[in-house]
Amino acid sequence: MATEKILMPQLGESVTEGTISKWLVQPGDHIKKYDPLAEVMTDKVNAEIPSSFTGVIKELSAQEGDTLAVGELICYIDTESGTAEKSNDQAAPAASSSDKKEEGTATASAETGLPKRDKSEKNRFSPAVLRIADEHNIDLNQVEGTGMNGRITRKDLMKLIESGNIPAQGTTPAQAPIQEAANVKAPEPQAAPQTEAPKPAPSVESQPGDIEIPVTGVRKAIAANMVRSKHEAPHAWTMVEVDVTNLVSYRNGVKNDFKSKEGYNLTFLPFFIKAVVESLKEFPQLNSMWAGDKIIQKKDINISIAVATDTALYVPVIKQADEKSIKGIAREVKELADKVRTNRLGADDMKGGTFTVNNTGSFGSVMSTPIINYPQAAILSVESIVKRPVVMNNGMIAVRDMVNLCLSLDHRVLDGLVCGRFLARVKERLENISSETTSIY
Repeated sequence: MATEKILMPQLGESVTEGTISKWLVQPGDHIKKYDPLAEVMTDKVNAEIPSSFTGVIKELSAQEGDTLAVGELICYIDTESGTAEKSNDQAAPAASSSDKKEEGTATASAETGLPKRDKSEKNRFSPAVLRIADEHNIDLNQVEGTGMNGRITRKDLMKLIESGNIPAQGTTPAQAPIQEAANVKAPEPQAAPQTEAPKPAPSVESQPGDIEIPVTGVRKAIAANMVRSKHEAPHAWTMVEVDVTNLVSYRNGVKNDFKSKEGYNLTFLPFFIKAVVESLKEFPQLNSMWAGDKIIQKKDINISIAVATDTALYVPVIKQADEKSIKGIAREVKELADKVRTNRLGADDMKGGTFTVNNTGSFGSVMSTPIINYPQAAILSVESIVKRPVVMNNGMIAVRDMVNLCLSLDHRVLDGLVCGRFLARVKERLENISSETTSIY
C-alpha cells in the first residue's frame, strides 16, 4: 500500500479556503475513487470533496468546523496500489517532492520513534502557513507543529498570533543570554509588516434564558468574506430615486399572460437587471476588479444575485446577462433561486460574477448600504417600490411608484463621477420602460 494525501481543492473563483462542515467517512472506511469524503462550505458554495483514490481512510487531519486554506491537508488514504493513478478532479496543487519525502519517512518513524523534523525545508510548509508566517514575521524554526509528523498547520500559527507570543525571525531563544553576558546591546529588531493580528472574539457572558447559537461553517465563511471586503475595499455609497410608475403599469399588464405562457412569475427584478447590464455596457468601469497594481475591466457581464435562506446568503451568477432578454433573465433568476433553496447549487453556479444586484426591496427595505461582493468593484441594491406624492414638472402633485437604487463602490477602482453617470442611465432606462419601447422576449 501507499499513503496518499487529499488536499483542500479550490471550489470557486477567488475562493482561498473552505470549512469542513461534515465528514462523510471515518478512519478505517473503505472508499472508492470519486466517493465523497466531506462536505465543505465556502463563502460562495457548498460542495462535496471527492476521493482521488480507491483505498482505506488512514487519518482525518481536520475536524468538523475547521477552516483550511486551499492546498492544505485534509486526510490520508492508504491506496490499494502503490501505483494508484491520481484524479484530475482535485484542484489543489500536487504535493511537493519534500512532501513525498515526508510520506516516505512516516513508515520508518513507527520503528524509530518520533521523526526528526528538518525545519530548513520550507517546501514542507503549506502555502497558507508560509503566507501567515511572512505576514507576521514568524520564525517557523521555533514553532512546534501539531500536525502529522510534527507538521506546522495554519491553526498552530493562528493560536500563536492570538496569544501574542510570536517568535520573530532573526532571533533565537539562545541569543538573548549570550548578548547579555557579553554586555553587547542587541540591535533593534525590524518592525514586522503592519498587518493586524486577528482580534479574539469579545467575551460575552450568557445569562439565564439566553440562547447560544453555534456559528455554522457557512456563517463563518460569510463573516470572513464580509470582513475582508470592508477591510480591503474603501467603500463609498450613493443613491438615486427612480419613478417606475410606467414599469409597474407595464409589468402588471403582462404578468398574468406571462405566467400562463411560461409557467413562472415575472417579477420586477429582471427589468432592473436588464437596465443595469445595458448601462454596464456604456460604463464598463463598473464591471471591473482591483488587482493590486492594475484594474481588470471584465469583458463578460456576469450578474451576481443575492439569494437568502433562513440561515445564509448565497450569490449565484447569471452568465453573459447582457446577451439575455428580460424573459431569459427571469428564467435564470428563478432557476438559481430554486437551486439555492433546494441545496442544489453547484460551484459553477457561483463562479465568474462581475457585478452584483441585490433585491433588498423584496423584504420591504427602502434604503440600504450593501457590502461589496469582493473582489467586484460595485454592488447595487434595488429597494422596495413604494407609492409617494411627487411634484411633477408642471408643478402638480401626483402619486407615483418610486424606488431607491443604492450603489456601494470600491473607491480604489471607481469615483463618484462615473458612478453618478451610470446610475443616471439606469434611472433613465427604467423611467422610459413601456409596452412600445420594451420587449419581454
